[in-house]
Amino acid sequence: MDGEVILLDAYASMFGMRLRIALAEKGVKYEYREENLPKKSPFLFQMNPIHKKVPVLIHNGKPICESLIALQYIDEVWHDKNPLLPSDPYKRAQARLWADFVDQKVHILGRKIWSAKGEEQEAAKKEFIEALKVLEGELGEKPYFGGEEFGYVDVALIPFYSWFHAYETCGNFKIGTQCPKFVAWAKRCMQRESVSKSLADPEKVYDFVLILKKHFGVE
Repeated sequence: MDGEVILLDAYASMFGMRLRIALAEKGVKYEYREENLPKKSPFLFQMNPIHKKVPVLIHNGKPICESLIALQYIDEVWHDKNPLLPSDPYKRAQARLWADFVDQKVHILGRKIWSAKGEEQEAAKKEFIEALKVLEGELGEKPYFGGEEFGYVDVALIPFYSWFHAYETCGNFKIGTQCPKFVAWAKRCMQRESVSKSLADPEKVYDFVLILKKHFGVE
């Protein structure tokens, strides 16, 4: 029995998309609660008093915060269907390493692309493409980062694809022409219903980025 599962999330959050994909892969039914990020709910503060951020997975009243940690929790609790992490300890450690690379490189550099200007933005664009090329090297000729099976790193990374339109528009550059293998992988992932139904609309993500730019005064 799944018990009560609630997801506190925001539509455009790539971190929330990770959990939506994982829960869909596992066939877990849950209650989705959209958070208004400019005016976060008291319930969010109660469930995540440390970071006060989405997403928060709540399972039988107990909150699990931080998306990569929540991903592992989902994989461990609902382990009987579509395992995300490898059973081999070394391969599992490598998967966690690459997921951390996504957060430390893809996320941070992507944020700089829409939030920075001039030389800082140009440097971020260059490093972003370099990071994607590193990921292309790790992918190699495999269909997924998990090998033949869609796995943990794929789930951690694919939500950022929904932000590519915003990155390209804000940064005035094209990602696909420079990283064709990465885009081919992303399109392969999008063929999975768990992904296509969980990822945000790129146009709506771009609208959200425009709101963020105005909020942070980087128009």
